[in-house]
Amino acid sequence: MSVLAFDIAQFFPSLNHVMLLAILRKQGFSSFMGRFFASYLVDRFTSYLWGSFRSGPRQADVGVSQGSALSPVLSALYIAPVMKLYHMQAVALKTSLLSYVDDGTVMAQSKSLDENRETLKDAYALLLCLSVAIGLVLEHSKTKYFIFDRSHSDYSPPIDLGYAPYTGKNLLKPNLYWRYLGFYFDRILLFYKHVRYYSTKALSLVKAMKMLGSSTRGLPPKEKCLLYRLCVLPIATYGYRLWYSEGAQCKKALSLLKTMQRKASLWITRAFSTSPTGGIESLAGLIPVHLHLQKMAGRANFRAATLSDTHPLRLILGQDHHKGTQPHPCAI
Repeated sequence: MSVLAFDIAQFFPSLNHVMLLAILRKQGFSSFMGRFFASYLVDRFTSYLWGSFRSGPRQADVGVSQGSALSPVLSALYIAPVMKLYHMQAVALKTSLLSYVDDGTVMAQSKSLDENRETLKDAYALLLCLSVAIGLVLEHSKTKYFIFDRSHSDYSPPIDLGYAPYTGKNLLKPNLYWRYLGFYFDRILLFYKHVRYYSTKALSLVKAMKMLGSSTRGLPPKEKCLLYRLCVLPIATYGYRLWYSEGAQCKKALSLLKTMQRKASLWITRAFSTSPTGGIESLAGLIPVHLHLQKMAGRANFRAATLSDTHPLRLILGQDHHKGTQPHPCAI
């Protein structure tokens, strides 16, 4: 599988009000809703406050303010026609398009990386045409290219986007690691880089917490344990559902988390550095890391079972959880 991640330049300020109102009418919203959004977006003014100084009114009649409560809804409605038209016109390409606000990804899957490269090039050109037609601009310099291949091959063909700066002799080369929405993906999906990043971040936090208490003064052990469970464990286990599952090869990733929790247990109990890990974890009131992950995975499964029959997450779950809904092409 090959992935092309693209970014829309100045997404929220670039939303055209006339186009947005036309999209609302096309999608079947009532005229009352159209008039409401027209009055909400058009002829807007703002002023700047600095201490006791307040500037005069300045026109803010462009785009949608990113901090507004309606901006996520309006942006999703605005980009929906692009995704629908893409799926209608890119049937022959056999690609999948995902979008998270202004961060989009196009995925191509075949038995040849060269075939994926040509497919992604055509898909990117189609996306660019659709984006320009709706008043959006793709930022070519922020485009990322990544390859998933479990064959342990080093073959990584670069791609010629056909748009500067990645054209001619300056080709877009695939990244070794891909950071997307806070997750770190590697080529064979072992997620060792992801676990190492967040376990190191949690370990740095544990070391910084030593100033809050020692063996003679500061926080008592009970409050240290509570602080660790509330502030450190959520960071260390961020995105654990990516790599912790039944049958997954996660022994190396678990060793990083065990090292981090051992440091935390020593800080909580103030035991000797040569103390056995299991003993100090018991004295600190902490369960082993693998059991903690197993507990959270079980609770996540229970939450998925309570979702409504029409919940969007059911589209990407396993076959037993669809409940009549049409599964997504990339469903698990």
